[in-house]
Amino acid sequence: MLKSLHVENYVLIDSLDITFPGGLVIITGQTGAGKSILLGALSLLQGGRADASVISGGAASCVVEAEFSVEGDIQALKNIFGEEEAEWDDGGLVIRRVVYSTGRSRSFVNDAPVQLPFLSRIAPYIVDIHSQHKSLAITGASYQMDLLDHYASLVELRDKTTDCWWRLASANSELEMTNELISRQEAERDYNEAQFTQLSEANLRAGEMAELEEEQYALQNSEQIRQDLSDAAACLDPGSDEIPPVDSSLRECARRLERAARFVPSAADLAARIDSARLEIEDISAEIESQFARIEGSPERLAWLDERISLIYGLMRKHSCKSEAELIALRERYSQAVSGTEALHEKAAELKKKIAAFQSEYDLLVHDLGEKRREAAPIFAEEVTKSVRYLELDRAVFSVVVRKAEAGARGTDSVRFLFSANNTSPEELSKCASGGELSRIMLSLKAIMARYTGMPTMIFDEIDTGVSGSAAHKMGSMICSMGESMQVIAITHLPQVAAKGNAHYLVSKTENADGQVVSTLHRLDEGERIMEIARLLSGESITAEAIANAKSLL
Repeated sequence: MLKSLHVENYVLIDSLDITFPGGLVIITGQTGAGKSILLGALSLLQGGRADASVISGGAASCVVEAEFSVEGDIQALKNIFGEEEAEWDDGGLVIRRVVYSTGRSRSFVNDAPVQLPFLSRIAPYIVDIHSQHKSLAITGASYQMDLLDHYASLVELRDKTTDCWWRLASANSELEMTNELISRQEAERDYNEAQFTQLSEANLRAGEMAELEEEQYALQNSEQIRQDLSDAAACLDPGSDEIPPVDSSLRECARRLERAARFVPSAADLAARIDSARLEIEDISAEIESQFARIEGSPERLAWLDERISLIYGLMRKHSCKSEAELIALRERYSQAVSGTEALHEKAAELKKKIAAFQSEYDLLVHDLGEKRREAAPIFAEEVTKSVRYLELDRAVFSVVVRKAEAGARGTDSVRFLFSANNTSPEELSKCASGGELSRIMLSLKAIMARYTGMPTMIFDEIDTGVSGSAAHKMGSMICSMGESMQVIAITHLPQVAAKGNAHYLVSKTENADGQVVSTLHRLDEGERIMEIARLLSGESITAEAIANAKSLL
Protein backbone atom coordinates (compact mmCIF):
# COMPACT_ATOMS: atom_id res chain seq x y z
CA MET A 1 0.00 0.00 0.00
CA LEU A 2 1.22 3.50 -0.86
CA LYS A 3 1.39 5.26 2.51
CA SER A 4 3.05 8.54 1.65
CA LEU A 5 4.57 10.46 -1.23
CA HIS A 6 7.18 13.20 -1.21
CA VAL A 7 7.95 15.09 -4.43
CA GLU A 8 10.33 18.01 -4.77
CA ASN A 9 11.21 20.08 -7.86
CA TYR A 10 9.50 17.67 -10.26
CA VAL A 11 8.09 19.48 -13.34
CA LEU A 12 5.36 21.77 -11.88
CA ILE A 13 5.49 20.30 -8.37
CA ASP A 14 7.55 22.58 -6.14
CA SER A 15 7.18 20.57 -2.95
CA LEU A 16 4.60 17.96 -2.05
CA ASP A 17 4.17 15.82 1.05
CA ILE A 18 1.01 13.75 1.13
CA THR A 19 -0.24 10.63 2.92
CA PHE A 20 -2.75 8.14 1.55
CA PRO A 21 -5.19 5.85 3.37
CA GLY A 22 -6.15 2.34 2.32
CA GLY A 23 -9.25 1.50 0.32
CA LEU A 24 -10.44 3.55 -2.65
CA VAL A 25 -8.67 6.90 -3.13
CA ILE A 26 -10.06 9.36 -5.68
CA ILE A 27 -7.97 12.00 -7.44
CA THR A 28 -9.64 14.65 -9.60
CA GLY A 29 -8.67 17.97 -11.09
CA GLN A 30 -9.08 20.06 -14.16
CA THR A 31 -7.37 19.04 -17.39
CA GLY A 32 -3.74 20.13 -17.26
CA ALA A 33 -3.70 20.54 -13.49
CA GLY A 34 -0.95 17.97 -13.10
CA LYS A 35 -2.56 14.55 -12.57
CA SER A 36 -0.27 12.96 -15.16
CA ILE A 37 2.70 14.62 -13.45
CA LEU A 38 1.93 12.62 -10.32
CA LEU A 39 1.92 9.40 -12.34
CA GLY A 40 5.20 10.40 -13.95
CA ALA A 41 6.74 10.90 -10.53
CA LEU A 42 5.55 7.48 -9.40
CA SER A 43 6.85 5.87 -12.59
CA LEU A 44 10.35 7.04 -11.60
CA LEU A 45 10.07 4.80 -8.56
CA GLN A 46 9.25 1.89 -10.88
CA GLY A 47 12.53 2.36 -12.71
CA GLY A 48 11.11 4.60 -15.44
CA ARG A 49 13.26 6.70 -17.73
CA ALA A 50 14.38 10.09 -16.36
CA ASP A 51 16.31 13.06 -17.70
CA ALA A 52 17.02 16.63 -16.71
CA SER A 53 13.80 17.87 -18.36
CA VAL A 54 11.75 16.66 -15.36
CA ILE A 55 13.56 19.05 -13.00
CA SER A 56 11.75 22.29 -12.16
CA GLY A 57 13.33 25.44 -13.59
CA GLY A 58 16.25 26.73 -11.53
CA ALA A 59 16.61 23.58 -9.40
CA ALA A 60 19.75 21.42 -9.39
CA SER A 61 17.86 18.17 -8.84
CA CYS A 62 14.46 16.66 -8.16
CA VAL A 63 13.48 14.06 -5.59
CA VAL A 64 10.63 11.54 -5.56
CA GLU A 65 10.21 9.38 -2.47
CA ALA A 66 7.41 7.04 -1.46
CA GLU A 67 6.77 4.83 1.52
CA PHE A 68 4.97 1.52 0.98
CA SER A 69 3.71 -1.16 3.29
CA VAL A 70 4.28 -4.44 1.49
CA GLU A 71 1.47 -6.96 1.26
CA GLY A 72 0.58 -9.77 -1.14
CA ASP A 73 3.43 -11.99 -2.38
CA ILE A 74 5.98 -10.96 0.25
CA GLN A 75 8.14 -14.08 -0.22
CA ALA A 76 8.72 -13.35 -3.91
CA LEU A 77 9.78 -9.82 -2.99
CA LYS A 78 12.09 -11.16 -0.27
CA ASN A 79 13.68 -13.49 -2.82
CA ILE A 80 14.46 -10.55 -5.11
CA PHE A 81 15.98 -8.63 -2.20
CA GLY A 82 18.09 -11.68 -1.39
CA GLU A 83 19.29 -12.07 -4.97
CA GLU A 84 20.22 -8.39 -5.14
CA GLU A 85 21.76 -8.46 -1.62
CA ALA A 86 19.49 -5.57 -0.62
CA GLU A 87 18.28 -4.91 2.93
CA TRP A 88 14.80 -6.17 3.75
CA ASP A 89 12.89 -4.17 6.38
CA ASP A 90 10.04 -6.50 7.48
CA GLY A 91 7.48 -5.19 5.05
CA GLY A 92 8.45 -1.52 5.20
CA LEU A 93 9.70 -0.12 1.93
CA VAL A 94 10.97 3.40 1.24
CA ILE A 95 11.97 4.07 -2.37
CA ARG A 96 13.74 7.27 -3.38
CA ARG A 97 14.90 8.49 -6.77
CA VAL A 98 17.02 11.60 -7.25
CA VAL A 99 17.47 13.06 -10.75
CA TYR A 100 20.28 15.56 -11.31
CA SER A 101 20.58 18.39 -13.83
CA THR A 102 23.28 16.36 -15.63
CA GLY A 103 20.58 13.83 -16.54
CA ARG A 104 22.03 11.18 -14.23
CA SER A 105 19.98 9.73 -11.38
CA ARG A 106 20.47 7.72 -8.20
CA SER A 107 18.07 5.23 -6.65
CA PHE A 108 17.69 4.15 -3.03
CA VAL A 109 15.66 1.47 -1.29
CA ASN A 110 15.46 1.77 2.49
CA ASP A 111 18.23 4.40 2.24
CA ALA A 112 20.63 1.97 0.57
CA PRO A 113 21.77 2.76 -3.01
CA VAL A 114 20.53 0.30 -5.65
CA GLN A 115 20.79 -0.10 -9.41
CA LEU A 116 17.87 1.02 -11.58
CA PRO A 117 16.94 -2.52 -12.78
CA PHE A 118 16.26 -3.42 -9.14
CA LEU A 119 13.39 -0.90 -9.04
CA SER A 120 11.94 -2.47 -12.18
CA ARG A 121 12.11 -5.93 -10.59
CA ILE A 122 10.27 -5.00 -7.39
CA ALA A 123 7.73 -2.65 -9.01
CA PRO A 124 5.17 -5.36 -9.97
CA TYR A 125 4.94 -6.41 -6.31
CA ILE A 126 4.11 -2.99 -4.87
CA VAL A 127 2.08 -0.95 -7.37
CA ASP A 128 0.33 -1.40 -10.71
CA ILE A 129 -0.14 1.83 -12.66
CA HIS A 130 -2.78 1.54 -15.35
CA SER A 131 -2.41 4.57 -17.60
CA GLN A 132 -4.82 5.39 -20.41
CA HIS A 133 -2.76 3.80 -23.17
CA LYS A 134 -2.47 0.51 -21.28
CA SER A 135 -5.96 -0.57 -22.30
CA LEU A 136 -4.33 -1.39 -25.62
CA ALA A 137 -2.03 -3.86 -23.85
CA ILE A 138 -4.97 -6.19 -23.46
CA THR A 139 -4.87 -6.84 -27.21
CA GLY A 140 -1.34 -8.32 -26.97
CA ALA A 141 -0.95 -12.11 -27.01
CA SER A 142 1.67 -12.12 -24.25
CA TYR A 143 -0.50 -10.01 -21.94
CA GLN A 144 -3.52 -12.23 -22.57
CA MET A 145 -1.54 -15.35 -21.70
CA ASP A 146 -0.28 -13.68 -18.51
CA LEU A 147 -3.85 -12.93 -17.42
CA LEU A 148 -5.06 -16.47 -18.02
CA ASP A 149 -2.03 -17.99 -16.27
CA HIS A 150 -2.45 -15.74 -13.25
CA TYR A 151 -6.15 -16.50 -13.09
CA ALA A 152 -5.52 -20.27 -13.23
CA SER A 153 -2.57 -20.09 -10.77
CA LEU A 154 -0.26 -21.42 -13.47
CA VAL A 155 2.58 -18.92 -13.10
CA GLU A 156 4.76 -21.31 -11.10
CA LEU A 157 4.16 -24.14 -13.60
CA ARG A 158 4.85 -21.78 -16.49
CA ASP A 159 8.08 -20.61 -14.82
CA LYS A 160 9.20 -24.25 -14.54
CA THR A 161 8.35 -24.68 -18.21
CA THR A 162 10.34 -21.58 -19.12
CA ASP A 163 13.33 -22.77 -17.10
CA CYS A 164 13.20 -26.19 -18.74
CA TRP A 165 12.87 -24.61 -22.21
CA TRP A 166 16.01 -22.52 -21.74
CA ARG A 167 17.95 -25.50 -20.39
CA LEU A 168 16.82 -27.47 -23.42
CA ALA A 169 17.71 -24.61 -25.78
CA SER A 170 21.11 -24.19 -24.14
CA ALA A 171 21.89 -27.90 -24.46
CA ASN A 172 20.78 -27.90 -28.11
CA SER A 173 22.96 -24.88 -28.81
CA GLU A 174 25.95 -26.52 -27.12
CA LEU A 175 25.39 -29.74 -29.10
CA GLU A 176 25.23 -27.76 -32.34
CA MET A 177 28.53 -26.02 -31.55
CA THR A 178 30.14 -29.35 -30.58
CA ASN A 179 29.01 -30.99 -33.82
CA GLU A 180 30.34 -28.03 -35.81
CA LEU A 181 33.68 -28.36 -34.03
CA ILE A 182 33.77 -32.09 -34.77
CA SER A 183 33.04 -31.48 -38.44
CA ARG A 184 35.66 -28.73 -38.66
CA GLN A 185 38.33 -30.81 -36.94
CA GLU A 186 37.61 -33.87 -39.06
CA ALA A 187 37.76 -31.74 -42.22
CA GLU A 188 41.12 -30.32 -41.08
CA ARG A 189 42.48 -33.62 -39.71
CA ASP A 190 45.08 -34.20 -42.50
CA TYR A 191 46.41 -30.67 -42.22
CA ASN A 192 46.51 -30.82 -38.40
CA GLU A 193 48.31 -34.18 -38.47
CA ALA A 194 50.96 -32.85 -40.87
CA GLN A 195 51.59 -29.78 -38.70
CA PHE A 196 51.69 -31.83 -35.51
CA THR A 197 54.10 -34.35 -37.06
CA GLN A 198 56.48 -31.63 -38.20
CA LEU A 199 56.47 -29.90 -34.81
CA SER A 200 56.70 -33.18 -32.93
CA GLU A 201 59.67 -34.43 -34.95
CA ALA A 202 61.49 -31.17 -34.23
CA ASN A 203 61.80 -32.24 -30.55
CA LEU A 204 61.59 -28.65 -29.40
CA ARG A 205 62.74 -27.63 -25.94
CA ALA A 206 62.01 -24.33 -24.20
CA GLY A 207 65.14 -22.12 -24.03
CA GLU A 208 66.98 -24.26 -26.56
CA MET A 209 67.56 -21.47 -29.07
CA ALA A 210 69.58 -19.36 -26.64
CA GLU A 211 71.83 -22.33 -25.82
CA LEU A 212 72.31 -23.21 -29.48
CA GLU A 213 73.21 -19.66 -30.46
CA GLU A 214 75.66 -19.38 -27.59
CA GLU A 215 77.40 -22.59 -28.61
CA GLN A 216 77.34 -21.57 -32.28
CA TYR A 217 78.98 -18.25 -31.46
CA ALA A 218 81.62 -20.03 -29.41
CA LEU A 219 82.45 -22.48 -32.21
CA GLN A 220 82.60 -19.73 -34.78
CA ASN A 221 85.25 -17.99 -32.63
CA SER A 222 87.01 -21.04 -31.18
CA GLU A 223 90.56 -20.07 -32.27
CA GLN A 224 90.28 -16.63 -30.71
CA ILE A 225 88.80 -18.09 -27.53
CA ARG A 226 91.63 -20.65 -27.20
CA GLN A 227 94.23 -17.94 -27.72
CA ASP A 228 92.62 -15.73 -25.07
CA LEU A 229 92.40 -18.61 -22.59
CA SER A 230 96.05 -19.52 -23.25
CA ASP A 231 97.11 -15.95 -22.68
CA ALA A 232 95.10 -15.78 -19.48
CA ALA A 233 96.76 -18.97 -18.19
CA ALA A 234 100.19 -17.54 -19.06
CA CYS A 235 99.46 -14.48 -16.95
CA LEU A 236 99.03 -16.72 -13.93
CA ASP A 237 102.01 -19.01 -14.81
CA PRO A 238 104.40 -17.47 -17.38
CA GLY A 239 106.47 -20.70 -17.48
CA SER A 240 109.72 -18.73 -17.25
CA ASP A 241 112.56 -18.96 -14.76
CA GLU A 242 112.77 -15.21 -14.69
CA ILE A 243 109.10 -14.58 -13.80
CA PRO A 244 107.71 -16.85 -11.08
CA PRO A 245 104.07 -18.07 -11.18
CA VAL A 246 101.52 -15.97 -9.36
CA ASP A 247 100.95 -18.89 -6.99
CA SER A 248 104.62 -18.91 -5.92
CA SER A 249 104.64 -15.17 -5.41
CA LEU A 250 101.55 -15.37 -3.21
CA ARG A 251 103.08 -18.22 -1.13
CA GLU A 252 106.24 -16.17 -0.57
CA CYS A 253 104.14 -13.12 0.36
CA ALA A 254 102.17 -15.15 2.90
CA ARG A 255 105.37 -16.52 4.52
CA ARG A 256 106.81 -13.06 4.96
CA LEU A 257 103.57 -11.77 6.48
CA GLU A 258 103.51 -14.68 8.93
CA ARG A 259 107.08 -13.79 10.03
CA ALA A 260 106.06 -10.17 10.45
CA ALA A 261 103.11 -11.28 12.59
CA ARG A 262 105.55 -12.08 15.40
CA PHE A 263 105.98 -8.36 15.80
CA VAL A 264 102.77 -7.04 14.21
CA PRO A 265 99.85 -9.38 15.08
CA SER A 266 97.56 -7.83 12.50
CA ALA A 267 99.83 -9.13 9.73
CA ALA A 268 98.49 -12.63 10.43
CA ASP A 269 95.09 -11.58 9.07
CA LEU A 270 96.76 -10.33 5.91
CA ALA A 271 98.59 -13.64 5.52
CA ALA A 272 95.29 -15.51 5.83
CA ARG A 273 93.71 -13.29 3.17
CA ILE A 274 96.68 -13.94 0.87
CA ASP A 275 96.19 -17.71 1.33
CA SER A 276 92.50 -17.34 0.47
CA ALA A 277 93.35 -15.36 -2.68
CA ARG A 278 95.95 -17.97 -3.64
CA LEU A 279 93.40 -20.77 -3.39
CA GLU A 280 90.95 -18.79 -5.54
CA ILE A 281 93.71 -18.19 -8.13
CA GLU A 282 94.46 -21.93 -8.19
CA ASP A 283 90.75 -22.67 -8.83
CA ILE A 284 90.56 -20.05 -11.61
CA SER A 285 93.69 -21.49 -13.24
CA ALA A 286 92.18 -24.99 -13.19
CA GLU A 287 88.92 -23.70 -14.71
CA ILE A 288 90.83 -21.91 -17.50
CA GLU A 289 92.58 -25.16 -18.35
CA SER A 290 89.26 -27.03 -18.33
CA GLN A 291 87.60 -24.53 -20.68
CA PHE A 292 90.66 -24.56 -22.96
CA ALA A 293 90.36 -28.33 -23.23
CA ARG A 294 86.65 -28.12 -24.09
CA ILE A 295 87.02 -25.52 -26.84
CA GLU A 296 87.77 -27.42 -29.99
CA GLY A 297 86.90 -26.31 -33.48
CA SER A 298 84.47 -28.89 -34.88
CA PRO A 299 83.14 -28.15 -38.38
CA GLU A 300 80.65 -31.03 -38.06
CA ARG A 301 79.21 -29.70 -34.78
CA LEU A 302 79.05 -26.18 -36.20
CA ALA A 303 77.21 -27.41 -39.29
CA TRP A 304 74.73 -29.28 -37.09
CA LEU A 305 74.12 -26.15 -35.00
CA ASP A 306 73.56 -24.05 -38.13
CA GLU A 307 71.03 -26.58 -39.41
CA ARG A 308 69.21 -26.85 -36.06
CA ILE A 309 68.95 -23.07 -35.63
CA SER A 310 67.73 -22.69 -39.20
CA LEU A 311 65.05 -25.35 -38.60
CA ILE A 312 63.71 -23.63 -35.47
CA TYR A 313 63.76 -20.17 -37.09
CA GLY A 314 61.93 -21.60 -40.10
CA LEU A 315 59.20 -23.06 -37.87
CA MET A 316 58.84 -19.72 -36.07
CA ARG A 317 58.38 -17.85 -39.35
CA LYS A 318 55.95 -20.42 -40.72
CA HIS A 319 53.71 -20.35 -37.64
CA SER A 320 54.25 -16.66 -36.72
CA CYS A 321 55.74 -17.57 -33.34
CA LYS A 322 58.33 -15.62 -31.41
CA SER A 323 59.81 -18.39 -29.25
CA GLU A 324 60.18 -22.12 -28.86
CA ALA A 325 57.60 -21.93 -26.05
CA GLU A 326 54.98 -20.66 -28.50
CA LEU A 327 55.85 -23.42 -30.96
CA ILE A 328 55.50 -26.02 -28.19
CA ALA A 329 52.09 -24.60 -27.23
CA LEU A 330 51.06 -24.73 -30.88
CA ARG A 331 52.21 -28.34 -31.08
CA GLU A 332 49.97 -29.20 -28.13
CA ARG A 333 47.00 -27.53 -29.81
CA TYR A 334 47.57 -29.54 -32.97
CA SER A 335 47.87 -32.65 -30.81
CA GLN A 336 44.47 -31.94 -29.28
CA ALA A 337 43.00 -31.20 -32.70
CA VAL A 338 44.24 -34.56 -33.96
CA SER A 339 43.12 -36.60 -30.96
CA GLY A 340 40.31 -34.34 -29.64
CA THR A 341 37.43 -35.58 -31.78
CA GLU A 342 37.08 -38.65 -29.58
CA ALA A 343 36.49 -36.47 -26.52
CA LEU A 344 34.14 -34.28 -28.56
CA HIS A 345 32.13 -37.31 -29.65
CA GLU A 346 31.81 -38.33 -26.01
CA LYS A 347 30.66 -34.83 -25.12
CA ALA A 348 28.09 -34.89 -27.94
CA ALA A 349 26.74 -38.23 -26.69
CA GLU A 350 26.34 -36.81 -23.17
CA LEU A 351 24.58 -33.74 -24.54
CA LYS A 352 22.17 -35.91 -26.49
CA LYS A 353 21.24 -37.73 -23.27
CA LYS A 354 20.69 -34.37 -21.54
CA ILE A 355 18.57 -33.11 -24.40
CA ALA A 356 16.42 -36.23 -24.35
CA ALA A 357 15.85 -35.81 -20.59
CA PHE A 358 15.08 -32.09 -20.93
CA GLN A 359 12.75 -32.74 -23.87
CA SER A 360 10.87 -35.39 -21.90
CA GLU A 361 10.53 -33.01 -18.94
CA TYR A 362 9.45 -30.17 -21.22
CA ASP A 363 6.83 -32.34 -22.97
CA LEU A 364 5.29 -33.30 -19.63
CA LEU A 365 5.26 -29.70 -18.41
CA VAL A 366 3.70 -28.24 -21.57
CA HIS A 367 1.08 -30.99 -21.67
CA ASP A 368 0.10 -30.24 -18.08
CA LEU A 369 0.23 -26.49 -18.72
CA GLY A 370 -1.89 -26.76 -21.88
CA GLU A 371 -4.51 -28.95 -20.22
CA LYS A 372 -4.89 -26.57 -17.29
CA ARG A 373 -5.09 -23.55 -19.59
CA ARG A 374 -7.86 -25.22 -21.58
CA GLU A 375 -9.73 -26.11 -18.39
CA ALA A 376 -9.44 -22.56 -17.03
CA ALA A 377 -10.20 -20.71 -20.28
CA PRO A 378 -14.03 -21.11 -20.36
CA ILE A 379 -14.35 -20.44 -16.62
CA PHE A 380 -12.26 -17.30 -16.94
CA ALA A 381 -14.21 -16.20 -20.03
CA GLU A 382 -17.55 -16.70 -18.27
CA GLU A 383 -16.42 -14.63 -15.30
CA VAL A 384 -15.19 -11.81 -17.56
CA THR A 385 -18.42 -11.92 -19.58
CA LYS A 386 -20.52 -11.52 -16.43
CA SER A 387 -18.37 -8.62 -15.27
CA VAL A 388 -18.50 -6.86 -18.65
CA ARG A 389 -22.30 -7.32 -18.88
CA TYR A 390 -22.61 -5.79 -15.43
CA LEU A 391 -20.92 -2.72 -16.94
CA GLU A 392 -23.86 -2.42 -19.36
CA LEU A 393 -22.48 -4.33 -22.29
CA ASP A 394 -25.57 -6.51 -21.95
CA ARG A 395 -25.06 -8.55 -25.10
CA ALA A 396 -21.30 -8.87 -24.81
CA VAL A 397 -19.62 -12.20 -25.46
CA PHE A 398 -16.07 -12.77 -24.23
CA SER A 399 -14.22 -15.99 -24.93
CA VAL A 400 -10.71 -17.30 -24.49
CA VAL A 401 -9.26 -19.58 -27.14
CA VAL A 402 -6.23 -21.74 -26.40
CA ARG A 403 -4.66 -23.21 -29.53
CA LYS A 404 -1.56 -25.25 -30.26
CA ALA A 405 1.42 -23.13 -31.24
CA GLU A 406 5.11 -23.49 -31.91
CA ALA A 407 7.05 -24.65 -28.86
CA GLY A 408 8.61 -21.86 -26.84
CA ALA A 409 9.54 -20.65 -23.37
CA ARG A 410 5.85 -20.31 -22.39
CA GLY A 411 4.77 -23.71 -23.66
CA THR A 412 3.14 -24.87 -26.85
CA ASP A 413 -0.02 -22.76 -26.67
CA SER A 414 -1.25 -19.46 -27.99
CA VAL A 415 -3.92 -17.61 -26.00
CA ARG A 416 -6.29 -15.18 -27.71
CA PHE A 417 -9.16 -13.15 -26.30
CA LEU A 418 -12.22 -12.91 -28.54
CA PHE A 419 -15.03 -10.40 -28.08
CA SER A 420 -18.35 -9.36 -29.45
CA ALA A 421 -20.43 -6.50 -28.08
CA ASN A 422 -23.62 -7.71 -29.77
CA ASN A 423 -23.84 -11.44 -29.10
CA THR A 424 -22.48 -12.24 -32.57
CA SER A 425 -19.57 -14.49 -33.40
CA PRO A 426 -16.66 -13.05 -31.39
CA GLU A 427 -13.54 -11.78 -33.08
CA GLU A 428 -10.06 -10.91 -31.88
CA LEU A 429 -10.25 -8.11 -29.32
CA SER A 430 -7.93 -5.80 -31.25
CA LYS A 431 -10.22 -5.89 -34.30
CA CYS A 432 -13.62 -5.22 -32.82
CA ALA A 433 -13.57 -3.43 -29.43
CA SER A 434 -14.02 0.34 -29.15
CA GLY A 435 -12.14 2.49 -26.65
CA GLY A 436 -15.01 2.48 -24.16
CA GLU A 437 -15.44 -1.27 -24.52
CA LEU A 438 -11.71 -1.84 -23.99
CA SER A 439 -11.86 0.30 -20.84
CA ARG A 440 -14.69 -1.80 -19.41
CA ILE A 441 -13.05 -5.08 -20.38
CA MET A 442 -9.77 -3.96 -18.84
CA LEU A 443 -11.46 -2.91 -15.61
CA SER A 444 -13.27 -6.25 -15.45
CA LEU A 445 -9.98 -8.08 -15.94
CA LYS A 446 -8.21 -5.93 -13.36
CA ALA A 447 -11.01 -6.52 -10.85
CA ILE A 448 -10.79 -10.28 -11.39
CA MET A 449 -7.01 -10.40 -11.38
CA ALA A 450 -6.75 -8.31 -8.22
CA ARG A 451 -8.17 -11.32 -6.39
CA TYR A 452 -5.43 -13.61 -7.73
CA THR A 453 -2.26 -11.55 -7.90
CA GLY A 454 -2.27 -10.03 -4.40
CA MET A 455 -1.46 -6.58 -5.80
CA PRO A 456 -1.45 -4.21 -2.79
CA THR A 457 -1.90 -0.95 -4.73
CA MET A 458 -3.55 -0.35 -8.10
CA ILE A 459 -3.64 3.04 -9.79
CA PHE A 460 -6.19 3.72 -12.54
CA ASP A 461 -5.59 6.73 -14.75
CA GLU A 462 -8.99 7.53 -16.27
CA ILE A 463 -9.85 3.92 -17.01
CA ASP A 464 -13.42 5.20 -17.32
CA THR A 465 -12.57 7.14 -20.52
CA GLY A 466 -15.35 6.74 -23.08
CA VAL A 467 -17.91 5.68 -20.45
CA SER A 468 -20.74 7.73 -18.96
CA GLY A 469 -24.11 7.53 -17.27
CA SER A 470 -25.13 4.41 -15.37
CA ALA A 471 -22.20 2.46 -16.87
CA ALA A 472 -19.87 4.92 -15.21
CA HIS A 473 -21.76 4.44 -11.94
CA LYS A 474 -21.25 0.69 -12.18
CA MET A 475 -17.58 1.11 -13.02
CA GLY A 476 -17.30 3.22 -9.88
CA SER A 477 -19.01 0.47 -7.88
CA MET A 478 -16.63 -2.13 -9.29
CA ILE A 479 -13.59 -0.01 -8.48
CA CYS A 480 -15.04 0.62 -5.02
CA SER A 481 -15.47 -3.11 -4.41
CA MET A 482 -11.82 -3.62 -5.36
CA GLY A 483 -10.93 -1.04 -2.72
CA GLU A 484 -12.43 -3.28 -0.03
CA SER A 485 -9.51 -5.71 -0.29
CA MET A 486 -6.69 -3.49 -1.56
CA GLN A 487 -5.65 0.11 -2.05
CA VAL A 488 -7.03 1.53 -5.29
CA ILE A 489 -6.16 5.05 -6.49
CA ALA A 490 -8.48 6.21 -9.26
CA ILE A 491 -7.81 9.35 -11.31
CA THR A 492 -11.13 10.25 -12.89
CA HIS A 493 -13.27 12.92 -14.52
CA LEU A 494 -16.55 11.11 -13.83
CA PRO A 495 -18.62 12.22 -10.83
CA GLN A 496 -20.19 8.75 -10.61
CA VAL A 497 -16.73 7.29 -9.95
CA ALA A 498 -15.45 10.17 -7.84
CA ALA A 499 -18.34 9.81 -5.40
CA LYS A 500 -17.34 6.24 -4.52
CA GLY A 501 -14.01 6.90 -2.81
CA ASN A 502 -13.06 6.65 0.84
CA ALA A 503 -10.80 9.68 0.39
CA HIS A 504 -10.78 12.38 -2.26
CA TYR A 505 -7.77 14.44 -3.37
CA LEU A 506 -7.73 17.43 -5.69
CA VAL A 507 -4.91 18.34 -8.05
CA SER A 508 -4.83 22.05 -8.82
CA LYS A 509 -2.54 24.76 -10.13
CA THR A 510 -1.59 27.79 -8.04
CA GLU A 511 1.05 30.50 -8.02
CA ASN A 512 3.79 30.34 -5.41
CA ALA A 513 5.48 33.30 -3.74
CA ASP A 514 7.82 33.72 -6.74
CA GLY A 515 4.90 33.96 -9.15
CA GLN A 516 5.59 30.54 -10.63
CA VAL A 517 2.72 28.20 -11.53
CA VAL A 518 2.93 25.00 -9.50
CA SER A 519 0.78 21.91 -9.09
CA THR A 520 -0.50 20.98 -5.64
CA LEU A 521 -2.41 18.05 -4.21
CA HIS A 522 -4.53 18.16 -1.08
CA ARG A 523 -7.21 16.05 0.54
CA LEU A 524 -10.73 17.45 0.40
CA ASP A 525 -12.97 17.68 3.42
CA GLU A 526 -16.65 16.84 3.14
CA GLY A 527 -17.75 20.30 1.98
CA GLU A 528 -14.92 20.64 -0.54
CA ARG A 529 -15.70 17.20 -1.90
CA ILE A 530 -19.32 18.11 -2.54
CA MET A 531 -18.24 21.19 -4.47
CA GLU A 532 -15.67 19.22 -6.53
CA ILE A 533 -18.20 16.56 -7.52
CA ALA A 534 -20.66 19.35 -8.35
CA ARG A 535 -18.00 20.86 -10.60
CA LEU A 536 -17.57 17.51 -12.34
CA LEU A 537 -21.34 17.44 -12.86
CA SER A 538 -21.89 20.97 -14.13
CA GLY A 539 -18.52 22.48 -15.09
CA GLU A 540 -17.14 25.76 -13.81
CA SER A 541 -20.58 27.29 -13.07
CA ILE A 542 -21.69 25.23 -10.10
CA THR A 543 -25.47 25.24 -9.73
CA ALA A 544 -27.64 24.41 -6.73
CA GLU A 545 -28.95 21.42 -8.67
CA ALA A 546 -25.39 20.18 -9.21
CA ILE A 547 -24.65 20.52 -5.48
CA ALA A 548 -27.81 18.59 -4.63
CA ASN A 549 -26.90 15.94 -7.16
CA ALA A 550 -23.38 15.70 -5.70
CA LYS A 551 -24.81 15.15 -2.22
CA SER A 552 -27.09 12.50 -3.62
CA LEU A 553 -24.19 10.71 -5.33
CA LEU A 554 -22.18 10.76 -2.12
